[in-house]
Amino acid sequence: MQRAEPQPAYPKKGGPRATAAMLRANGASGGAAMATMARPLCADDERAIVAVLTRYATGIDTRDWPLFRSCFSEDFEGDFGSFGKWRGPREITDFMREAHREVGPTLHRLSNISIEDEGHHVRARSYVDALLMPLAEGGPIHRGIGCYDDRMIRSSDGWKIARRIFAAVRLG
Repeated sequence: MQRAEPQPAYPKKGGPRATAAMLRANGASGGAAMATMARPLCADDERAIVAVLTRYATGIDTRDWPLFRSCFSEDFEGDFGSFGKWRGPREITDFMREAHREVGPTLHRLSNISIEDEGHHVRARSYVDALLMPLAEGGPIHRGIGCYDDRMIRSSDGWKIARRIFAAVRLG
């Protein structure tokens, strides 16, 4: 009986090394240094930040673009790798509206949310598993799995996403 060669847990593009490299390039120190710098937030702030992340996913999935837009600060910067880069809530909202125009129901599921006060900003990290079903029966099903690395700011309207980096683990 032949043994199958072990397959990597992640495709060549993305995966834990690429995610770690992306985070280091964008200011995350990682490891023990990160553990000593990071401080937990109060429960009310954590709940409010999780609510923003949930509003983001709900806004896309329900095509409620004003709700989606409300998640971002006016000086928002987004880097979603091969999908694009945007500045400001209008640019990312316009892109997502157009990108989801020709797909059916979607599910943007977030998990493994961690929120830490790093002194100069608050970082929220979450895993995303996005399922995009076809508009027409028999059409292609798309799935994007990865990690959101967010910088959150407190505004007069509550917590907002000021910067979001999406690191893909698997796209298909």
